[in-house]
Amino acid sequence: MIQEERLLNRFLEYIKIDSESFNEKEFADHLKKDLEELNVEVIIDEIGEEHGTNAGNIIVKIPGDSDKTLLFSSHIDTVVPGVGIKPTVEDGIIKSDGTTILGGDDKAGVAALIEMITVLKEENIPHHNIEIAFTVCEEVGLLGSKYLNYDLISADMGFVLDSGNSPGYIAIQGPSQDKITITFNGKTAHAGLVPEEGVSAIMIAAEAINEMNLLRIDEETTANIGLIHGGEATNIVADKVTIEAETRSLDVKKLEKQTEHIVETAKKINKKHGFEADVKVENIYTAFKVEEDSEPVKHVIKAIENLELPLELGSTGGGSDTNNFNQNEIPSVNLGVGMAGAHTLNETLSVEDLNNTARLALEIVKL
Repeated sequence: MIQEERLLNRFLEYIKIDSESFNEKEFADHLKKDLEELNVEVIIDEIGEEHGTNAGNIIVKIPGDSDKTLLFSSHIDTVVPGVGIKPTVEDGIIKSDGTTILGGDDKAGVAALIEMITVLKEENIPHHNIEIAFTVCEEVGLLGSKYLNYDLISADMGFVLDSGNSPGYIAIQGPSQDKITITFNGKTAHAGLVPEEGVSAIMIAAEAINEMNLLRIDEETTANIGLIHGGEATNIVADKVTIEAETRSLDVKKLEKQTEHIVETAKKINKKHGFEADVKVENIYTAFKVEEDSEPVKHVIKAIENLELPLELGSTGGGSDTNNFNQNEIPSVNLGVGMAGAHTLNETLSVEDLNNTARLALEIVKL
């Protein structure tokens, strides 16, 4: 059985170890030690130096008692601010002190999987063959799963523990995402002496943004401008300003349409003022959809029903390693872990959801 106190203490221990994206090494080393103490095979997929992080993916292999191999995954990096997390537990709710995130995204999944392994070993429970990918840099473009050495993975299906809904939720669909970088160009001039000789790239950008359809586009599509930077000083008419934006959609055609709308609006407005905009579009990850009658969905539904958890099938508006696993022909779903307010200082996780996440992982893998 899942040992609830042990699981909670392990989770609290894990979130106190800093592991913001690109700086996961301390936590990766700690996790590797915990896994080796459980006497399982550990492989480090060294993607670090090439892709800017100081740690590699951790791959675990545990032989089982069937001809099926199940892949589990949780990412070990967190968003910022994630340094010096001080967790508290009150009335069954885990939260930070409000100066940082909590880190339940996704150390709740990590702790649950370590508890699952521990129970399998302690109780000698018959189980399917297991592969686990603890990935790095998920929060910055799914880099860990994107560059994972898939030659090391032989799984028939995958279960990613990384959705904000409560255990029992199965995300069978996730969006594509484009990253859009646009530099608006103008003409510099002294803002106090001859401002009329300048063409403000900041004003051009503002005009273009005002014409863009942004935020919630429809039930499947979103768009956002997250960063704006440019200019040199208040007394200089800015000749360049750059915006960084994203589009997401469950429908690839809608994604393409929304990305084109942003790009064409930027080009049109910049050209109106006599200059060309510089545009770069990068597809970060591809949408996935797993059918309701597919093997991973049926497999996890049975486990959820066995535990009498509330079952719900749906989609997610966020990208996850699930996208890349499906792209690499491992049919996978994203499972609810229960983190609420992820990526904010108000992030929380209930002790009940943490326990049920570990219980569900154990139930999925049992024969």
